[in-house]
Amino acid sequence: MEWKNQMKNYIETVNEELDKYFTLPKDKNQQVIEAMKYSVFAGGKRLRPILALASYQIFAKNFEEVLPYACGLEMIHTYSLIHDDLPAMDNDDYRRGKLTNHKVYGEGLAILAGDGLLNYSFEVMLGDAIKRDNPKPFLRSIHEIAKAAGIHGMIGGQTVDLQSEGQAIDADTLDYIHHNKTAALITAPLKIGAIIGNASEEDIKNMEFVGRQLGLAFQIKDDILDIVGDQEKLGKPIGSDEDNNKSTYPSIYGLEYSIQKVQELTDSINDVLGRYGEASNFLYELSQYLVNRES
Repeated sequence: MEWKNQMKNYIETVNEELDKYFTLPKDKNQQVIEAMKYSVFAGGKRLRPILALASYQIFAKNFEEVLPYACGLEMIHTYSLIHDDLPAMDNDDYRRGKLTNHKVYGEGLAILAGDGLLNYSFEVMLGDAIKRDNPKPFLRSIHEIAKAAGIHGMIGGQTVDLQSEGQAIDADTLDYIHHNKTAALITAPLKIGAIIGNASEEDIKNMEFVGRQLGLAFQIKDDILDIVGDQEKLGKPIGSDEDNNKSTYPSIYGLEYSIQKVQELTDSINDVLGRYGEASNFLYELSQYLVNRES
Protein backbone atom coordinates (compact mmCIF):
# COMPACT_ATOMS: atom_id res chain seq x y z
CA MET A 1 0.00 0.00 0.00
CA GLU A 2 1.20 3.49 -0.87
CA TRP A 3 0.42 4.92 2.57
CA LYS A 4 2.46 2.18 4.24
CA ASN A 5 5.43 3.06 2.05
CA GLN A 6 4.97 6.69 3.06
CA MET A 7 4.88 5.66 6.71
CA LYS A 8 8.11 3.69 6.25
CA ASN A 9 9.73 6.78 4.72
CA TYR A 10 8.54 8.94 7.62
CA ILE A 11 9.91 6.45 10.17
CA GLU A 12 13.29 6.30 8.42
CA THR A 13 13.47 10.10 8.29
CA VAL A 14 12.61 10.48 11.97
CA ASN A 15 15.10 7.77 13.00
CA GLU A 16 17.88 9.43 11.00
CA GLU A 17 17.10 12.79 12.61
CA LEU A 18 16.96 11.29 16.11
CA ASP A 19 20.28 9.58 15.51
CA LYS A 20 21.84 12.99 14.77
CA TYR A 21 20.63 14.34 18.10
CA PHE A 22 22.09 11.39 19.97
CA THR A 23 25.46 11.40 18.23
CA LEU A 24 27.11 13.29 21.07
CA PRO A 25 30.74 13.56 22.20
CA LYS A 26 31.65 11.24 25.05
CA ASP A 27 31.88 12.87 28.47
CA LYS A 28 31.32 12.00 32.09
CA ASN A 29 27.55 12.04 31.43
CA GLN A 30 27.87 9.18 28.93
CA GLN A 31 25.88 6.66 30.98
CA VAL A 32 22.72 8.77 31.15
CA ILE A 33 22.96 9.45 27.39
CA GLU A 34 23.27 5.70 26.77
CA ALA A 35 20.20 5.10 28.95
CA MET A 36 18.28 7.75 27.00
CA LYS A 37 19.30 6.21 23.67
CA TYR A 38 18.38 2.72 24.88
CA SER A 39 14.71 3.65 25.19
CA VAL A 40 14.52 6.04 22.22
CA PHE A 41 15.79 3.33 19.88
CA ALA A 42 13.96 0.41 21.51
CA GLY A 43 11.56 -0.09 18.61
CA GLY A 44 8.97 2.68 18.92
CA LYS A 45 6.36 3.14 16.20
CA ARG A 46 7.15 6.88 15.91
CA LEU A 47 3.42 7.62 15.79
CA ARG A 48 3.63 11.14 17.22
CA PRO A 49 6.39 12.41 14.92
CA ILE A 50 4.63 10.80 11.95
CA LEU A 51 1.42 12.67 12.83
CA ALA A 52 3.36 15.95 12.93
CA LEU A 53 4.92 15.34 9.51
CA ALA A 54 1.64 14.18 7.98
CA SER A 55 -0.27 17.18 9.32
CA TYR A 56 2.42 19.57 8.08
CA GLN A 57 2.30 18.09 4.58
CA ILE A 58 -1.39 18.85 4.25
CA PHE A 59 -0.47 22.55 4.29
CA ALA A 60 3.14 22.71 3.08
CA LYS A 61 5.65 20.53 1.26
CA ASN A 62 9.12 20.45 2.80
CA PHE A 63 8.78 18.97 6.29
CA GLU A 64 12.40 19.69 7.29
CA GLU A 65 11.32 22.62 9.44
CA VAL A 66 8.95 20.51 11.54
CA LEU A 67 11.44 17.66 12.13
CA PRO A 68 13.07 19.05 15.33
CA TYR A 69 9.61 19.36 16.89
CA ALA A 70 8.57 15.89 15.74
CA CYS A 71 11.72 14.50 17.36
CA GLY A 72 11.08 16.54 20.50
CA LEU A 73 7.66 14.92 20.77
CA GLU A 74 9.19 11.46 20.47
CA MET A 75 11.67 12.25 23.24
CA ILE A 76 8.84 13.40 25.50
CA HIS A 77 6.78 10.30 24.72
CA THR A 78 9.79 8.08 25.46
CA TYR A 79 10.50 9.82 28.77
CA SER A 80 6.89 9.18 29.81
CA LEU A 81 7.27 5.47 29.04
CA ILE A 82 10.48 5.18 31.07
CA HIS A 83 8.76 6.74 34.07
CA ASP A 84 5.54 4.74 33.55
CA ASP A 85 7.52 1.50 33.76
CA LEU A 86 9.12 2.36 37.11
CA PRO A 87 8.17 0.34 40.23
CA ALA A 88 6.39 3.36 41.72
CA MET A 89 4.14 3.56 38.66
CA ASP A 90 3.26 0.49 36.54
CA ASN A 91 6.23 -1.64 37.66
CA ASP A 92 6.82 -3.26 34.25
CA ASP A 93 9.83 -5.43 33.44
CA TYR A 94 9.43 -5.41 29.66
CA ARG A 95 8.41 -2.98 26.96
CA ARG A 96 8.32 -3.85 23.26
CA GLY A 97 9.89 -7.19 24.11
CA LYS A 98 12.95 -5.61 25.75
CA LEU A 99 13.86 -5.05 29.37
CA THR A 100 12.57 -1.73 30.65
CA ASN A 101 15.04 1.06 31.29
CA HIS A 102 15.21 0.63 35.05
CA LYS A 103 15.81 -3.10 34.68
CA VAL A 104 18.91 -2.36 32.59
CA TYR A 105 20.28 0.78 34.22
CA GLY A 106 18.68 0.83 37.68
CA GLU A 107 15.88 3.02 38.99
CA GLY A 108 17.99 6.10 39.72
CA LEU A 109 19.50 6.31 36.24
CA ALA A 110 16.16 5.51 34.61
CA ILE A 111 14.60 8.49 36.38
CA LEU A 112 17.48 10.68 35.20
CA ALA A 113 17.20 9.29 31.65
CA GLY A 114 13.52 10.27 31.58
CA ASP A 115 14.33 13.70 33.00
CA GLY A 116 17.14 14.02 30.47
CA LEU A 117 14.84 13.26 27.54
CA LEU A 118 12.24 15.76 28.69
CA ASN A 119 14.82 18.53 29.04
CA TYR A 120 16.72 17.60 25.89
CA SER A 121 13.50 17.77 23.86
CA PHE A 122 13.10 21.44 24.76
CA GLU A 123 16.82 22.10 24.23
CA VAL A 124 16.45 20.74 20.67
CA MET A 125 13.22 22.58 19.89
CA LEU A 126 14.22 25.93 21.37
CA GLY A 127 17.64 25.64 19.76
CA ASP A 128 15.90 25.46 16.39
CA ALA A 129 13.31 28.16 17.12
CA ILE A 130 15.81 30.86 18.13
CA LYS A 131 17.57 30.49 14.77
CA ARG A 132 14.40 31.27 12.80
CA ASP A 133 13.79 34.64 11.15
CA ASN A 134 10.16 34.37 12.25
CA PRO A 135 10.26 32.28 15.45
CA LYS A 136 6.63 32.92 16.46
CA PRO A 137 4.99 29.76 14.98
CA PHE A 138 7.84 27.63 16.30
CA LEU A 139 7.62 29.11 19.79
CA ARG A 140 3.84 28.68 19.69
CA SER A 141 4.37 25.03 18.79
CA ILE A 142 6.75 24.53 21.72
CA HIS A 143 4.12 26.07 24.00
CA GLU A 144 1.49 23.66 22.66
CA ILE A 145 3.81 20.70 23.24
CA ALA A 146 4.63 21.86 26.78
CA LYS A 147 0.91 22.11 27.62
CA ALA A 148 0.16 18.70 26.10
CA ALA A 149 2.96 17.07 28.10
CA GLY A 150 2.34 18.89 31.38
CA ILE A 151 -0.18 19.28 34.19
CA HIS A 152 -2.90 20.38 31.74
CA GLY A 153 -2.23 17.36 29.53
CA MET A 154 -0.41 14.05 29.91
CA ILE A 155 0.82 14.52 33.48
CA GLY A 156 -2.62 15.71 34.58
CA GLY A 157 -4.19 12.62 33.04
CA GLN A 158 -1.57 10.32 34.56
CA THR A 159 -2.17 11.86 37.98
CA VAL A 160 -5.91 11.22 37.90
CA ASP A 161 -5.31 7.73 36.51
CA LEU A 162 -2.89 6.96 39.34
CA GLN A 163 -5.32 8.30 41.96
CA SER A 164 -8.14 6.23 40.45
CA GLU A 165 -6.42 2.84 40.67
CA GLY A 166 -8.67 0.22 42.22
CA GLN A 167 -11.65 2.60 42.27
CA ALA A 168 -14.83 2.79 40.26
CA ILE A 169 -14.80 6.17 38.50
CA ASP A 170 -17.49 8.05 36.64
CA ALA A 171 -17.60 8.72 32.90
CA ASP A 172 -16.39 12.34 33.22
CA THR A 173 -13.27 11.23 35.10
CA LEU A 174 -12.57 8.50 32.55
CA ASP A 175 -12.91 11.01 29.70
CA TYR A 176 -10.53 13.36 31.52
CA ILE A 177 -7.94 10.59 31.80
CA HIS A 178 -8.26 9.54 28.16
CA HIS A 179 -8.27 13.07 26.74
CA ASN A 180 -5.20 14.06 28.75
CA LYS A 181 -3.12 10.96 29.36
CA THR A 182 -3.47 9.62 25.81
CA ALA A 183 -5.05 12.13 23.44
CA ALA A 184 -3.02 15.21 24.42
CA LEU A 185 0.21 13.90 22.89
CA ILE A 186 -1.68 12.70 19.81
CA THR A 187 -3.39 16.08 19.36
CA ALA A 188 -0.21 18.13 19.80
CA PRO A 189 1.68 16.80 16.74
CA LEU A 190 -1.31 17.32 14.46
CA LYS A 191 -1.73 20.84 15.78
CA ILE A 192 1.92 21.87 15.53
CA GLY A 193 2.18 20.41 12.02
CA ALA A 194 -0.55 22.84 10.99
CA ILE A 195 0.97 25.76 12.93
CA ILE A 196 4.45 25.34 11.45
CA GLY A 197 2.90 24.60 8.05
CA ASN A 198 1.39 28.12 8.14
CA ALA A 199 -2.21 26.87 8.16
CA SER A 200 -5.16 29.11 8.98
CA GLU A 201 -6.59 29.24 12.48
CA GLU A 202 -9.60 27.25 11.25
CA ASP A 203 -7.31 24.56 9.87
CA ILE A 204 -5.33 24.46 13.12
CA LYS A 205 -8.59 23.92 15.02
CA ASN A 206 -9.56 21.18 12.58
CA MET A 207 -6.29 19.34 13.19
CA GLU A 208 -6.79 19.75 16.93
CA PHE A 209 -10.27 18.22 16.59
CA VAL A 210 -8.90 15.29 14.58
CA GLY A 211 -6.25 14.71 17.24
CA ARG A 212 -8.71 14.69 20.13
CA GLN A 213 -11.07 12.32 18.33
CA LEU A 214 -8.25 10.05 17.20
CA GLY A 215 -6.67 9.97 20.66
CA LEU A 216 -9.95 8.98 22.29
CA ALA A 217 -10.73 6.37 19.61
CA PHE A 218 -7.21 4.95 19.99
CA GLN A 219 -7.64 4.52 23.75
CA ILE A 220 -11.14 3.04 23.54
CA LYS A 221 -9.82 0.58 20.95
CA ASP A 222 -7.15 -0.45 23.46
CA ASP A 223 -9.91 -1.04 26.03
CA ILE A 224 -11.86 -3.16 23.54
CA LEU A 225 -8.81 -5.22 22.56
CA ASP A 226 -8.20 -6.02 26.23
CA ILE A 227 -11.52 -7.89 26.13
CA VAL A 228 -11.80 -9.36 22.64
CA GLY A 229 -8.25 -9.12 21.30
CA ASP A 230 -5.95 -11.96 20.29
CA GLN A 231 -3.38 -12.44 23.04
CA GLU A 232 -0.73 -13.61 20.55
CA LYS A 233 -1.20 -10.54 18.33
CA LEU A 234 -1.32 -8.17 21.29
CA GLY A 235 1.82 -9.62 22.82
CA LYS A 236 0.32 -9.35 26.31
CA PRO A 237 -2.42 -11.09 28.32
CA ILE A 238 -5.99 -9.98 27.67
CA GLY A 239 -8.37 -9.22 30.50
CA SER A 240 -5.81 -7.29 32.56
CA ASP A 241 -8.13 -4.26 32.89
CA GLU A 242 -10.84 -6.38 34.50
CA ASP A 243 -8.31 -8.26 36.64
CA ASN A 244 -6.96 -4.93 37.94
CA ASN A 245 -10.46 -3.53 38.52
CA LYS A 246 -9.69 -0.75 36.06
CA SER A 247 -12.50 1.49 34.80
CA THR A 248 -12.67 1.54 30.99
CA TYR A 249 -15.19 2.48 28.32
CA PRO A 250 -16.49 -1.11 28.09
CA SER A 251 -16.77 -1.44 31.87
CA ILE A 252 -18.79 1.78 32.13
CA TYR A 253 -20.74 1.80 28.86
CA GLY A 254 -20.58 -1.81 27.70
CA LEU A 255 -18.69 -3.41 24.82
CA GLU A 256 -21.31 -2.75 22.12
CA TYR A 257 -21.50 0.97 22.92
CA SER A 258 -17.70 1.21 22.98
CA ILE A 259 -17.42 -0.34 19.51
CA GLN A 260 -20.09 2.07 18.27
CA LYS A 261 -18.26 5.01 19.88
CA VAL A 262 -15.04 4.18 18.04
CA GLN A 263 -17.00 4.15 14.78
CA GLU A 264 -18.61 7.53 15.57
CA LEU A 265 -15.23 9.06 16.38
CA THR A 266 -13.76 7.59 13.19
CA ASP A 267 -16.61 9.03 11.11
CA SER A 268 -16.05 12.49 12.62
CA ILE A 269 -12.32 12.26 11.77
CA ASN A 270 -13.13 11.27 8.21
CA ASP A 271 -15.58 14.15 7.81
CA VAL A 272 -12.91 16.70 8.69
CA LEU A 273 -10.06 15.10 6.74
CA GLY A 274 -12.32 14.84 3.70
CA ARG A 275 -12.24 18.64 3.41
CA TYR A 276 -8.55 18.51 2.45
CA GLY A 277 -8.82 16.10 -0.47
CA GLU A 278 -5.79 14.09 -1.57
CA ALA A 279 -3.46 16.05 0.74
CA SER A 280 -4.95 14.21 3.71
CA ASN A 281 -4.94 10.71 2.19
CA PHE A 282 -2.05 9.47 4.31
CA LEU A 283 -3.54 10.80 7.53
CA TYR A 284 -6.90 9.25 6.62
CA GLU A 285 -5.36 5.82 5.99
CA LEU A 286 -3.26 6.02 9.15
CA SER A 287 -6.27 6.91 11.30
CA GLN A 288 -8.23 4.02 9.78
CA TYR A 289 -5.37 1.67 10.60
CA LEU A 290 -5.05 2.90 14.20
CA VAL A 291 -8.72 2.48 15.06
CA ASN A 292 -9.13 -0.84 13.23
CA ARG A 293 -5.89 -2.45 14.42
CA GLU A 294 -5.74 -5.87 16.10
CA SER A 295 -2.79 -5.10 18.36
